Amino acid sequence: MSPEKSSVKLNDHSSVAFGMDEPDVQIISSDGTCIPAHSSILAAASPVLESILDTPRKHRSSTNKTIQILGVPCDAVSVFVHFLSSARCTDEEMKKYGIHLLALSHVYLVPQLKQRCTKALAQELTIENVVDVLQLAKLCDAPGLYLKCMNLVYNNYKAVEHTEGWEFLQNHDPHLELDILHFIDEAELRKKRTRRHKEEQSLYVQLSEAMECLEHICTEGCTSVGPYDKEPSKSKSPCNKFSICEGLQQSIKHYATCKKRVDGGCMRCKRMLQLLKLHASICDQSDNCRVPLCRQFKLKMRLSRTGNESTRWKLLVRKVVSAKAITSLSMPKRKREDEPRVNSGIRTFKL
Repeated sequence: MSPEKSSVKLNDHSSVAFGMDEPDVQIISSDGTCIPAHSSILAAASPVLESILDTPRKHRSSTNKTIQILGVPCDAVSVFVHFLSSARCTDEEMKKYGIHLLALSHVYLVPQLKQRCTKALAQELTIENVVDVLQLAKLCDAPGLYLKCMNLVYNNYKAVEHTEGWEFLQNHDPHLELDILHFIDEAELRKKRTRRHKEEQSLYVQLSEAMECLEHICTEGCTSVGPYDKEPSKSKSPCNKFSICEGLQQSIKHYATCKKRVDGGCMRCKRMLQLLKLHASICDQSDNCRVPLCRQFKLKMRLSRTGNESTRWKLLVRKVVSAKAITSLSMPKRKREDEPRVNSGIRTFKL
């Protein structure tokens, strides 16, 4: 492209479009092309260009100002200067020169263009170009684009390893390669922590549901187990948490008839005692609870000494109470109001 042609093109964008005087600055690109521009527009759009224009230079008259923008294609410089004067850039230009425009917007402090470039480049990320864009995002201080690149590398690491960009990175930028490997390690640790947290929360929710079923069995009776003064609700439709309720009833029936329980040799009975103790830790009723051993466990907990086991147990209780509250809040309002309330009575099973 000749200087004359580029000059006409830029005049159409600037002086003709804005009705201004003739351009008073020449932008020199890498191939020597001169791009005319207005110093007032450049200074208003970029503090770096304003500083360059305000800096006096030897052997340069006030009517012959030039600014060199090197290292990028001439057309990219032309699009950049046009954006400074019009704040517009087509999607085609952004797709073609997005990488160059990001570098220019960073160097010359044009945040509006930088934001547009990072958004466009994030949408055009591929396995083939992600390493190149990642390097540029790091150099140009674009954290959002940097993170998107890192996530793409993490999710497609095996494929990225076979690209030319990765080979270049290994040979010329080992620090960034180390950053990528650290990011992958941290992402794996976060995934494991999230998975473990979900498993723990699922356990706490199950324990919370087990506490509800235990109160339900001991106050209303269900299927095969109930209070001594009520027949089990065999004709009643299955509970909402039938699988948990059925398992608890089987454990209660086993606990009531187990002969190893006296000697403390039955693990199933020990688990049942832990559930009863957990209920006692959560139960807010004093003498009206119908769940077996509730009052005894409460009295024992008041008299027991504090220690590590007690601290761990309190933490478990808090987690179960929290899970119960969250589950209750997630229920529809009508369903919460229809939840059965615990009635007073004698704490005894009827099998």
